[in-house]
Amino acid sequence: MPIINFTNPIAVLLGVILFVLVLYLGRETKKSWIMATMLVAFLLLLIAHTIEFSTIASTSDIIRKATMTSATFDLVFIFLSFITYLWIDDMEVKEGKKKSIDNSLDWFWNKA
Repeated sequence: MPIINFTNPIAVLLGVILFVLVLYLGRETKKSWIMATMLVAFLLLLIAHTIEFSTIASTSDIIRKATMTSATFDLVFIFLSFITYLWIDDMEVKEGKKKSIDNSLDWFWNKA
């Protein structure tokens, strides 16, 4: 079975709760490194699921499907972590009155 099995609804619920709690902590402290840590954790989890998927024997279709589902949830969490990292980083720059190179979220909101 996968390292963290996201085919189990309880594991998905715990992942979402953990994500929301870290997001709340990052938003309240306005520290982007908190969300960057969450992003790196999900990237490492994706790497672990990918390695696990590549080493599974071809006879275990159930485990292969569970690993692919877990990797899919990893990608969703990575996307959400990246977007929230950009959002909190923008908040951190505005609060600290730091010089920003660009507004990282413009590409997400603009309708070109």
